[in-house]
Formats: sequence, C-alpha cells, structure tokens
Amino acid sequence: MEDKGNKLSVYVPPGGPPSVTPSHEIYHLMGEHNIFKMLEEFYLELDKSPIRKMFPADMKEASKKSGAFFVFLCGGPPLYQQRFGAPMMRKRHLAFPIDETARQVWLSCFHKILESADKKFNFPMQHMAGFLNFLDKFSSWMVNEKT
Repeated sequence: MEDKGNKLSVYVPPGGPPSVTPSHEIYHLMGEHNIFKMLEEFYLELDKSPIRKMFPADMKEASKKSGAFFVFLCGGPPLYQQRFGAPMMRKRHLAFPIDETARQVWLSCFHKILESADKKFNFPMQHMAGFLNFLDKFSSWMVNEKT
C-alpha cells in the first residue's frame, strides 16, 4: 500500500471481480468430503511455500475455511456464509500484501494439487478448464499491490 498523506492507496486490478464461477456439478460429482480434503492438501502445499507467512499458524484449520468457501462455489450448501458471514474475499485479503509474485505462488500450489485431483479427490476432469479459469480470475482479483 502506498501512503498518500493520510490516505492509503490500494491497487485495484482492472476488470473487477471475477464474473466466472466453477461448475456447480463439481460439488455433486466430488462431494463435500473430497472438496475439504483437496483444500487441506492445498494448504499443506502452501505451508511449504514462500507465501506461508500470509496464513494462520494452524494450516489444517485454515483449510477448513477455504473448504467451506469452495463447497459453496462448486454447488454445495453455503457453509462459508453460515459459519463466517458474507465472503467479501477481496476485503478479507486486504490485510495481506498480495502482489503478482504471491499470486503466482498461490496458483502454482493449487495447480500442483490439481495434477492428480481426479484420482485423489474424484475431481471431474471435464470441469478442470473452467475451474482453472476461475482460479486465475479469482487470484487476479485478490492482488492488492502493484509490482
């Protein structure tokens, strides 16, 4: 964030929030358990990454929050909203300096988990391209520092 006198300026990516979401069939084909399991493994991957400091000490617990978000995104019940309120993900992430480098690390960790997601989590491969497109757009919207 840049200090402009008394005002802090936050970078806002062009294009606004993502207008795409993952297919709602993903939830019905994977099931809630597998989505949570996939996010838990994703957080274990983040735990070894250069952006580890952006996450809470208990990565398994943190993965449950993201799991609830992804359950809803992929067509399941609104677990995130029931437990934590409205997602407002960009606002929730403003506390962390997220630049393009951090975004790429986050994406690479997710990509690594998705390499075998069909076998490990019953991820429906017919929806992989759309899911990856969502991750790309979503992660772009989380960037709040220009590099």
